[in-house]
Amino acid sequence: MVKKAETTKVVLIIEYEGTRYHGFQLQGKLPTIQRELETALFSLTGEKTRVITASRTDAGVHAEAQVVSFRTKSEYPTDTYVNALNYYLPGDIAVKVAYRVKDSFNVRRHAISREYNYYILNGKSRSPLRDRFCYLLTGQLNIEAMNEASQVLLGEHDFVSFVSNREAAEKSTVRRVERVEMRKEGDLVIFNIVANSFLMHQVRNTVGSLIRLGRGKISKEEFNNILEARQPGKAWPTAPAKGLCLLRVNYKNPIGEEI
Repeated sequence: MVKKAETTKVVLIIEYEGTRYHGFQLQGKLPTIQRELETALFSLTGEKTRVITASRTDAGVHAEAQVVSFRTKSEYPTDTYVNALNYYLPGDIAVKVAYRVKDSFNVRRHAISREYNYYILNGKSRSPLRDRFCYLLTGQLNIEAMNEASQVLLGEHDFVSFVSNREAAEKSTVRRVERVEMRKEGDLVIFNIVANSFLMHQVRNTVGSLIRLGRGKISKEEFNNILEARQPGKAWPTAPAKGLCLLRVNYKNPIGEEI
């Protein structure tokens, strides 16, 4: 019998393939990552507990190392949370590691940056093995021009042009981009971006605009003007969700030291 105690905070690093989910956050009765995690936690602990995430991913977006936390009275060893939750979770969600942390540690507020990759399969034919994780684009892309143009995003800017009118209602649309790169490895084009945080659809709208540039539809100056316009919906089209993956969430100290 598991001994009960005062609630403590546990952090999980999770990986998931987001194809069949309507994003991370709870949305009624629709399948979401949060719903699956909370259901698995109830199966393990018998407690109805709320899961908090460091980065809310959209419908169809994947994650390699998402960070979530929850409170519990159960005193299971951290390895038990990993093994038991993976027993209850569906095959497209997995807990990689678990930590007990200080009550004051907040997975969202204490994160200093998030890193995403967007994957474009730039080949002549589709790839069944990579279809769920890449956006297929045939035809030539000027990767060098795309990478050069993307550097204007570095630093702190108002990124309202990279969201829709509805999404622009956030209190602040200012974000700080720390790294951005567009590169090609074989037939795979990878857009990597690191920022303190991201607006909804910011990365996918950025990629959509860079694709237009890479195809010669807009110039570097026109891409710059998108950022400078500060006009919701200026960046388009929104690249498909399946190409986007949250790589990691970064903190000042390793999470394991937050005990």
